[in-house]
This record gives sequence, C-alpha cells and structure tokens, in this order.
Amino acid sequence: MGNMEINMKWHFPNYTTGNYRNPSITGLAVRAEEILTMNEDKVYEIIQRWRDTPEEDLKPEDYQQFKDIGAACLSGGDSEQLLKFVQDEKNQGIVKSMGCGLLAPLVDEVVRNEKNHDHCQAAITQLTKICSPRNLLESIFELTEAIDPGAISDTTLAILPHLQRVLLQLDENQAACVGLALSALQKQLSRLPVPYTQQQEEADEHGLCRCCIALAVFTEPFIERLKKMDEKCKSTTEDDELKAEILKFCMRSLKEPLLEAELNQDRKSTLWLFAVEIMVILPAIKESLSGLLFFSSLRKFPIMDTSLTKDSIACLAYLLFVQLITIDSFPAVFNPVYVLQCNMEHINQLLSSKKESYLLKALALFAKSLEKVEDNSLPVGLLDLMSFYSAPQNLRQVLTDCPIKHLRESGLKVFQLFINKLDAEGKHKFFRCMLKTSDHAGIDSYIVKNIRDQIQLAIKCNANKWFLGMELLPLLELVLSLPQGAETDLLTNMDKIMESLNLLRYLLMRDKELRSNPGLWEELSRIKDEYLKMLRVCISMSRAYYSAEMKALKEDQKLKAKEAREHTRSTRLVKAITVKPNKVDHMSPEVQYQVLQSALVTFDLMESLIVRIDEITEEKLGKLH
Repeated sequence: MGNMEINMKWHFPNYTTGNYRNPSITGLAVRAEEILTMNEDKVYEIIQRWRDTPEEDLKPEDYQQFKDIGAACLSGGDSEQLLKFVQDEKNQGIVKSMGCGLLAPLVDEVVRNEKNHDHCQAAITQLTKICSPRNLLESIFELTEAIDPGAISDTTLAILPHLQRVLLQLDENQAACVGLALSALQKQLSRLPVPYTQQQEEADEHGLCRCCIALAVFTEPFIERLKKMDEKCKSTTEDDELKAEILKFCMRSLKEPLLEAELNQDRKSTLWLFAVEIMVILPAIKESLSGLLFFSSLRKFPIMDTSLTKDSIACLAYLLFVQLITIDSFPAVFNPVYVLQCNMEHINQLLSSKKESYLLKALALFAKSLEKVEDNSLPVGLLDLMSFYSAPQNLRQVLTDCPIKHLRESGLKVFQLFINKLDAEGKHKFFRCMLKTSDHAGIDSYIVKNIRDQIQLAIKCNANKWFLGMELLPLLELVLSLPQGAETDLLTNMDKIMESLNLLRYLLMRDKELRSNPGLWEELSRIKDEYLKMLRVCISMSRAYYSAEMKALKEDQKLKAKEAREHTRSTRLVKAITVKPNKVDHMSPEVQYQVLQSALVTFDLMESLIVRIDEITEEKLGKLH
C-alpha cells in the first residue's frame, strides 16, 4: 500500500491467525471474529462512512466498532499506523468525535508493550489536543476505576501527564475535576503495599514511590495557580475549591503512605522527599501549619473524614517536630508546654493504633515534645485534660501488651520522661492514677520505684509535702495493699510486692524524718501492720498449696514409674498441675516441678524481707526506749 493509501485509510493487517488480544484492563467487548475477517477495503469503507457522517448521527455501534478496530490494530503491532491515523488532518473529525474510545487500549499498550511506548504516548497526546476535555476526563476516570491490580503504578504513571494536560484545558469546574482525579488515583495507590525498610523502598517493586513523586509533579501547575493569587484581592469560589481539593490531597497523602512509611531525615529516601513536598505545599497554598496543628483550621472543610483528618494531622506533627521538615518556617512563639499540650491529642491518636509505624511515630513525637519541657514543670492541671489521661494509658498498653521489644523499650523511656516533667503534685496524682488503673504488676512496681525516688528526693531537700507529708498516705495505701486480699496470686503480683517491701524497709530506716510528723508516722505504722499481716497469711496459704502440689506431683511420678515397670496396658488420666489456670498445662513433669520450686523460693524471699522489716522495727523501737 502506498503512502497515499496510508494517509487515506487506517492500515489494518489481514489477520488470519486469530491472535488478537483483548487488553486486560479496558474490559472491551471486542467482536474479534468479525474484525479479524475484515480486509483493508472494508476498513476503508467504514472509515469513509465515519468521515461523511455528522457527529450527532453517529450510533453507539460506531463508537464500539471504532474502539474495537483500534484495539485490534494495537494488538497487531501497528501502533505507528494508528498514530499516523489520529494525526492525519483528514481524520480529525473522526478523532474528535470518537477518539476517546482509543484512550483505554492505548494506555493498556503503553503499560504492557514497551516497544510501542513512544507511538502510543504520542497518539494519546494527540487525543488530548483534539478530543473534548470533558469526554477525555470521563474516559480517564473509567480507566482509573478499572485499573488491573497488577498494573496500578504503571497505569498511573502512563496517564498522569495526559490527565494534567486535559485538566488544564478546562474552563470551568476545574477544581472539582482536579479533586476527583486526585481522589481516584490515591484510592488506587492505597491498594499498593507501603515499603517499610530501606531495601524495600529502594527496590520500589510495586512502584508506589515513583507514583508519589509523579503525583507531586502532577499538582504543581494547580499549586502555582494558588500561589499567584493576589492576597489583596478576594479569592474566587473556584480558587477556594481548588485549595480545598489540594488540601485534601495533602491530608490523604499524610495518612497513606506517609504515616505507614519509615522516614528518616538522615536518609533522604523517596518517601521522605515526598513528605517534604507535602509539607511545602501546605504553606504554598496559604494553609498555616500552626493553624492545622493547634487551631483546627480543617473544620472549615466539613466534608473531610474525621479519622482521616486526625491521623493526617498527627503525621503532620511528626514530620514537623521529629523530622524537622519546614521547622524553620514554624512560628517560635509557642512555648514548649503549649506545643506538648496540643501534640498530646496527636500522640494519643497514634498510640491508639496497633500498627508498628504508627506507634514508632507516636513515641518519637511524644519524646520530642517532652524534651523541650523543663523537668518538674508540667502543672498538675494538665492531667485533667482527656489527652493527658488517655495518652499515658495507651502508652501503658504498649508497655504491657505490645509484642515488639524495641517499642516496649522506647515506650518505657518515654514513660519515665513524662514522669520527670511533671511537677510534684502532678507526679503524685499520676502515680495514684496508674496504681488504680494499671492492673499490671510490672507497671505497678515501676511506679513504686518512682515513688521511692521522690520520697528520697523530698527527704534530701527537706521539702515537697506531696512525698513527705500527710499527702503521702494515699499513695502508701495503694502501694501497701493486696488486690485480692489473702487470695492474691503472689507470683503474678511478685514484682509489685517485692518493690513495695523494699519501699517499706526504706521508710522504716528513715524514720527520723517521718516521725517529725506524728500523724504520718502513726498512719504509716497502721498501714504497715495491716499489710504485713495480710501478706503473711497469703504467703502461708500459698506455700501450703504449692507444697501440696509438689507432693502430688511426686506421687504421680512414682505411680507412673511403677506402672511402667509392670508393663501395664491400662492408662490412667492424671490431672495436670497448675500454678495458674493454663500456665503449666502440657509442661513436662520436670518443668512443672521447677515452676513449683521457684514459687516456693519466691515465698521465701518475700518472707525474708518481712523478717528484715520486723527486725528494723524492733531496732528503732529499742532506740526510742
């Protein structure tokens, strides 16, 4: 076929092998058999009819046939001929009317066949010049909605430049269309796994990192429009709507993928750079970071999802105060206590999650917010705020329930840092709250140790009524108590009991300072006597129980040995011995014996501390007399 023929008609090979492939992501209803049997004259006849038919007279069957022929042409490797067809001046009427139907097969070909990449991209560019922007947008949205899960990133990267060009051609409702486009694309990208380690991010196997950078580039012309808004002139409704859509894009990006990504300012990874882009966009569109963080300026956008907003702002606080992105432009007028107070809501939001990435960011933000605060300076009144109650409680859950060791270790450091920043009354109130609510011997013992440190400090400074006066008694009532009285499980509560006995021994040894307040000393003596009396009963009952269990275990072992020697065929059900329900089930007899023996040793340790406390009491009384 000569050049003239190529220009006159859409070259279509005479397929006889039946190898036409239906593009995987377009869902085209291709009438393959009919198309494969067409010869060039038939195709030319169809094209000529389309040229001679006004757009309003074209039928749905024409649009479908145009799409089918284009897809078949691409499948046959004739992308160059297709490009010439859409660029041919004589075909511009056809392309303008029906060219949008070619978008899906062209994008599919770009994604799956690198060989035809340039021809297809050029053809798509031609479509964006000729076809109606509205019709193109509709086709792009349909294509985005139907992206194959295995081609999300490649398809996104293929369509973004063309989508940007189409949106910039819109004369009205541009902001709404930009918002729809960003929302649709981010919805698809949210299906991709977020790379967490450095190796995963560098490999970028699923293309998420490349897509994030491409999205940032995609938004640039729309952000430039907002930046050029004359501050002295009132913005238009369209400008306000565009700003809202860009802001929603930033909020979605902060939650996915940035909240789930590992970010490190020492390693300028792709996602870290994307985080910088997002943080730069916000002030560029005249959205105050302090307003977002501290003054709930997002309330003027009621259509935003509440949970999205909270997670996003928490990530924003992390990027600002931990990663220090754009911190130089953040106002320095806010004092550290106020910053901590505002950040506590964001910290609590992240601590409420079970995700490692969320918890890491929460602990880092908590620590950074506390570091700027002076020791012993946080007023007790802050503990009345819900966030100052909930955040430490959620932190306690991390310490007791989180299976990840490094999170527990980091959490404990933050827990102690928070205690250090509270003033004396604040520490007193916090300790009481934790002892009443923790229900965990490890946390309780840690609090008891802190109480001892505060008493020691108060004695050294001869000040601080909260840990040296009558106000100490409510704390001691909580410390020197057994949760279930004589039936308390001593092994489960061992950490707290041992730390409490050590505190009691310390108080008795410093009786000189405490006896200066007769009321305090009398109450301490009463609490001590009641506690030790109950503890002795509990130890006696527990020792008797565990000794009996050890005896039963030995007898069972002797019986089993005898049965083995007699080679009996009978079986005997032996009841499992337990320290606590389900604790030693399925243990070997040797391990069960070790557990029981360890319990008895623990009771001996407790009893030895009680004996030492009694000796100190007698020594002090002897000196007084």
